[in-house]
Amino acid sequence: MISIVFDKENNKSVAYDDSKKIGECVFVENKENWNIVHTEVKEDYKGQKIALKMVESVMKNAEKNKKTLVSDCSYAKKIIENN
Repeated sequence: MISIVFDKENNKSVAYDDSKKIGECVFVENKENWNIVHTEVKEDYKGQKIALKMVESVMKNAEKNKKTLVSDCSYAKKIIENN
C-alpha cells in the first residue's frame, strides 16, 4: 500500500510502498515561504499520481504553517499554479 508521509523535520514529503521509499518532494524553508526544489518518483511507480499527492501534502502543510508556497521544481510549479 502506498502512503505519503509529511516529514517537516527534514523538509520533505515522502512516498512509501509499505516500508520502501519510492519518492520524495523536497522543499527549502525560508522566513516567509517554502520553496519546492525537487520532486521525484522511482521509475516503476510513475503514472500513479504519487508526485501529485506529495506536492499536495506539502501544499496542505504550508497552509497549516501559514507559509506561502513557491517552486523551483517545474512539476510542482504547475500544480501550485493550478490550485
